[in-house]
Amino acid sequence: MSKPSPSPKDVVKYLKRRSGDLLHLHSDSGMKPVEEHADAKSGPCNRLSFDVGVCENRNSRYRPSMEDVHTYVANFAERLDWGYFAVFDGHAGKNAARWCGSNLHNILVEKIMDDDNVDLRENLNNSFLEADVQMEREIQGSSGCTAAVAVLRWEEEIDDSESEDEIDPKTTPFDFVPTKKHKRMLYTANVGDSRIVLCRGGRAVRLSYDHKSSDKLEQQRIVNSGGIMLKNRVNGVLAVTRSLGDVYMKSLVIGAPFTTCTELTDQDDFLILACDGLWDVCSDQDAVDLIKDEMDPYKASDTLCKLAISKMSTDNVTAMVVRFDTRVFAYTEPRRRAAE
Repeated sequence: MSKPSPSPKDVVKYLKRRSGDLLHLHSDSGMKPVEEHADAKSGPCNRLSFDVGVCENRNSRYRPSMEDVHTYVANFAERLDWGYFAVFDGHAGKNAARWCGSNLHNILVEKIMDDDNVDLRENLNNSFLEADVQMEREIQGSSGCTAAVAVLRWEEEIDDSESEDEIDPKTTPFDFVPTKKHKRMLYTANVGDSRIVLCRGGRAVRLSYDHKSSDKLEQQRIVNSGGIMLKNRVNGVLAVTRSLGDVYMKSLVIGAPFTTCTELTDQDDFLILACDGLWDVCSDQDAVDLIKDEMDPYKASDTLCKLAISKMSTDNVTAMVVRFDTRVFAYTEPRRRAAE
């Protein structure tokens, strides 16, 4: 006899009980090169409309330590079929990246719980700013990190004039079954040059902004704030113009993120979140083309890491791939399939 599928309450209980299993923090002792990377699926991802794969490589030829951190949470904020995904690229040590990997998602959950009606972009912005405030109190030294965060969730449009019969999840591949009233929404936020790229119909769509010292708008902001640009670095020190941490330069290198909101359709296949160790040697479209036919996100992330190493990236490399199960859009027909 097959084992029955978990109920929604069971899934939430599992998440609460095993939340540590979904938090990925890596030190030098725990880091493994991409060739030895072992895939490990997390239980709560079963019967959800997405799956996640992550691969990382210290790149020991060029880097003595691993300063990247990644985090993902299934059934985020105790909502079925929501997801939280993040990569953090540390500099001047790993303290800031590790702090964000352990705490940023919890700050965001608190914002959501306080008022679920607030635009999630505002919650993301406030969470980044709150993280900076807390890090100033809790982290000593000059450590900082770039950050790329994505939140996947369902939103329901209330229409009392239209009623629908609920579908028993046991008759579907999913624990959460949407209706025609539901929209599949993706929210993103980033600071620095960690990047988020969506594959839409085979085309790479960037959902982040590179806050680099070579950017003219960021250069002007730095100068207007009293800073100077020396050798394409803020005050001659940092190559990125926005980050979390970096307390000693906070008046210049701010933590206010670039945010986006995107309604997903059955044309959206997967999401890539990666640090600049990948993007320094690979374009958005090349990354999408390389893995678009690989349905296993674990193998896809491994492929991206291997590419970065083979193309002589000189940084730590972390790549996260979130593969969407587009079958879920069959339950939101007919309105959602043709949405732009």
